[in-house]
Amino acid sequence: MTDDHALATLAGGCFWCLEAPFEELGGVHAVTSGYAGGHVAEPTYEDVCSGETGHAEVVQIEYDPDRISYADLLAVFFALHDPTTKDRQGPDVGSQYRSAIFTHDDAQRETAEAVIDELADEYDDPIVTEIEPLETFYPAEGYHQNYYANNPQRAYCQVQIRPKLQKVREQFAEQVADD
Repeated sequence: MTDDHALATLAGGCFWCLEAPFEELGGVHAVTSGYAGGHVAEPTYEDVCSGETGHAEVVQIEYDPDRISYADLLAVFFALHDPTTKDRQGPDVGSQYRSAIFTHDDAQRETAEAVIDELADEYDDPIVTEIEPLETFYPAEGYHQNYYANNPQRAYCQVQIRPKLQKVREQFAEQVADD
């Protein structure tokens, strides 16, 4: 990461479902799938899937804040998942699929709180997204990186990820990279 890049770490269900849509955005330089928020060092995918490590599947987004703001990233994040369901997104169930924002500093925490306050009235149920400081981010195994790009014809990609990509392309068209 360079001085003109910042990081955002977000959990909203399966990391594959967040990685591909965030890669569409202008100002996003890299998206890495991984794990955060747990109590086990160097967890594996199998460890996290057990639900015993406390980790959530997350994406860590390296972005240029001069091109896309943290608040804009959070707007996309909330559009991509249901922040009112605890420990579940679509077919994925367990604490590893919780909705969480892992902040890198106080400014991110304040922005996350403000965005949640602004969005609260848009949902019938309370937003259960957790906000906590990022302690450690563990990149997921290589086969999880760029999953949609490497496996676009898999059923999960077609059914779960493709509609999220379409949503970003339509709802956030002005922020989609044109390069």
